[in-house]
Amino acid sequence: MNAPQVSLTHWKTLRYFSIYRLCIAALLTLSSFYQAPALSVIGQERIPYQTAIVGFYFVANAASLAVLHFYRQHFNRQLSIQVLLDVLVLTGLTHAGDGLRGSLGIMLLVTLAGAGLVGQGRLVLFYAAMATLAVLAEESLRVVRNSGESVDFFQAGLFCAGFFAVAISARLLANRVITNEELARKRGEALRNQTIISQHIIEEMQDGVLVLDREGLIKQHNPRIEQLLGLGNPEERKLSTYSTELALSFRNWCARGGDEPVLIRAPASGIHLRARFIATESSEGDVLILLEDLGRLQEQARQLKLAALGRLTANIAHEIRNPLSAIKHAGELMREESAGPTSDRLLRIVLDNARRVERIVSDVLELGRRDRAHRELIDLRQTLPLFVEEFAVKEGVPAGVVQVEITDRGAIVFDRSHLHQVLWNLVGNAWRHSRRGIGSIRLRVQDGDRGHRIDLHVIDDGDGVDEAHREQIFEPFFTTHSRGTGLGLYIARELCEANGARLELLSSQAGADFCISGRSIE
Repeated sequence: MNAPQVSLTHWKTLRYFSIYRLCIAALLTLSSFYQAPALSVIGQERIPYQTAIVGFYFVANAASLAVLHFYRQHFNRQLSIQVLLDVLVLTGLTHAGDGLRGSLGIMLLVTLAGAGLVGQGRLVLFYAAMATLAVLAEESLRVVRNSGESVDFFQAGLFCAGFFAVAISARLLANRVITNEELARKRGEALRNQTIISQHIIEEMQDGVLVLDREGLIKQHNPRIEQLLGLGNPEERKLSTYSTELALSFRNWCARGGDEPVLIRAPASGIHLRARFIATESSEGDVLILLEDLGRLQEQARQLKLAALGRLTANIAHEIRNPLSAIKHAGELMREESAGPTSDRLLRIVLDNARRVERIVSDVLELGRRDRAHRELIDLRQTLPLFVEEFAVKEGVPAGVVQVEITDRGAIVFDRSHLHQVLWNLVGNAWRHSRRGIGSIRLRVQDGDRGHRIDLHVIDDGDGVDEAHREQIFEPFFTTHSRGTGLGLYIARELCEANGARLELLSSQAGADFCISGRSIE
């Protein structure tokens, strides 16, 4: 059989078989050269005959091992030569000794067992047949020379039956081993393919994946987790090193259990995350942690809303604005021809609501222009005082109510018109909910907690935002004001996102604290 049809395991097994045969040949050679009765396998009078046979046997085995090392082809041919060599040499030594009554007959059984484990197909039966013929020929020769007894044929028959039994049993065992090895190989290959696919899926996941032991040591993670938590140094594997809040939540979960997700904030990136803890059935009791970027989920939801609003604005521009303009114009004309107080009150209601609808239309249309941002580096030390002065004049705000505090760098990268609109919405809300005293509204500028970031806070001294409404205030069309449109804060946050900034409502002991976090370097 050619080498491509023989596995590497077969060649490796044949090599071990050849080494075993070489060791046997070395022992036989040692017994021949020392000529000690305890070592000799034949009578002392036939030592020269033994020396010639075992010398040839040792040289032949050494040569076959060398050929096997350098020439891995014709597997069955090399194995057959080695087995037939063993049969001839061991039969010859048996004939020179005490026949099958000695110990050399057992060596033939060992050789056939080894050939059955190493060989392929029906060749093992051929080896057993050759050994049988050799043993019977040796016994027949003994009888012809009157050196054997007829009872020895019975013993030879038992050996011959043993040859076939050992060869067949070894072959069946080898077939089972080969089948199991092939099955293990296929399963290993399938497992490897599945592992590659699973690893690729985990690496491409938008969610972070962590594998921890019960002591909070990180064992595995995907690349996304490095962005969320800032994992980098493989020597620092404690979860508490990267997120104290997540480590505390993990300890609480280990103590109480449960499957409810927890909300945390990554210290390295400032991203809001949702963590889920999942117990695994591994032998070490590892825990799987899935981290979801809430900002990404909210952004997807916002994109869906924007797509819907985009389709809506196309209809608003043609189907609502034109009739609305006609209603306002007709109302103004009717006001000039007023017939009395009742008519004036009704016209005022019509015009006020028409202006409110027009403001809603303008706000919705503004969303379609959120991506038209022309960013520039704005000096807040100059811009904020001018904005406060303009806001005070148009809204009738007394002097000193809105104060500006700039403690660190006073520059932010933003579209100038977008920043003006965002501040107008935020300061307008603060004015409506504040106590309207001196310093009731503060515009505070300070460096952010991450490099090259700046925070612009709009703080008022009002009653603050109700806890029940904190998660909804940035939703479109949500408002607690009777005359509000519910789009001011939503548009403000969308404009911040368009400029690479983030608008958040921070926790405060009194009033509301809206923070615009943006870049301070272009």
